[in-house]
Amino acid sequence: MSIVKSVRGFTPQFGDNCFLADNAVVVGDVVMGNDCSVWFNTTLRGDVNSIRIGNKVNIQDGSVLHTLYQKSVVEIADNVSIGHNVCVHGARIDQNCLIGIGSVILDHVHVGEGSIVGAGSVVLQGTKIEPGSLYAGTPAKRIKDVDPQQAKEMIEKIANNYVMYAGWFKDEA
Repeated sequence: MSIVKSVRGFTPQFGDNCFLADNAVVVGDVVMGNDCSVWFNTTLRGDVNSIRIGNKVNIQDGSVLHTLYQKSVVEIADNVSIGHNVCVHGARIDQNCLIGIGSVILDHVHVGEGSIVGAGSVVLQGTKIEPGSLYAGTPAKRIKDVDPQQAKEMIEKIANNYVMYAGWFKDEA
């Protein structure tokens, strides 16, 4: 069973049709929109500051979301996919973004709408990723513009697939 725990008087809040995997951990000041999923071995620690998650966001297996006490928050807009084993620490991710497997997104990063962070990238503190950009590497650098239509279709497909995958687990309950 997933762990949902109050911390410092804050209790996580969930929108409609959300899925938490059996061993997901969500604590403290976390507010999640509709149609979201938090997958196996994933931790959302809203203990030291807030985590705000929009609608149709999937946070895949092994990921960690956390913040700096009184200095940073996590804000994730609608239709975002956070790949497996990603660390998002005190960053803002605008809508329709994909954060690739194994990436690290550090404090005060702003990922602009429609952007992709390549797998295994490290986005250094304070980086501003322009909307519609592909960033990759360690440290992550701008590689190119992404084709807006292709990116939208791919990102939307992944987000929709994760709503479907979550439904499979709900059907087994």
